[in-house]
Amino acid sequence: QLHVAESGGGLVHSGESLNLSCLVSGATLGDYAIGWFRQAPGKEREGVACSSRYDGNTYYADFVKDRFSISRDNGKSTVVLQMNSLKPWDTAVYYCAAGGGLCKWTPLAFDYWGQGAQVTVSS
Repeated sequence: QLHVAESGGGLVHSGESLNLSCLVSGATLGDYAIGWFRQAPGKEREGVACSSRYDGNTYYADFVKDRFSISRDNGKSTVVLQMNSLKPWDTAVYYCAAGGGLCKWTPLAFDYWGQGAQVTVSS
């Protein structure tokens, strides 16, 4: 059974950086697309970044381009979301998810989810 777990959330000030890690266990990371999503209070869950299983490509939502970076280490079964220049509106619970298909922005494309990591950015 595949298991996904996030770590690294916390409280930072606006403009600072934070890294989130996603550890995948129970399966081969290279067989899965890994997406990062976030959900702020009262808002829908939205896609942030995705690492493709097929070609190593990475994809970003427009609102995080040039600030966030996703990288994977299949040997360590870990995917890292590096977040720079954080803004108060980046405050949300961030989720890591694994899916067997293509990178897509819909949560429905991902079958396995972590419990989430809180990221809070103060102004």
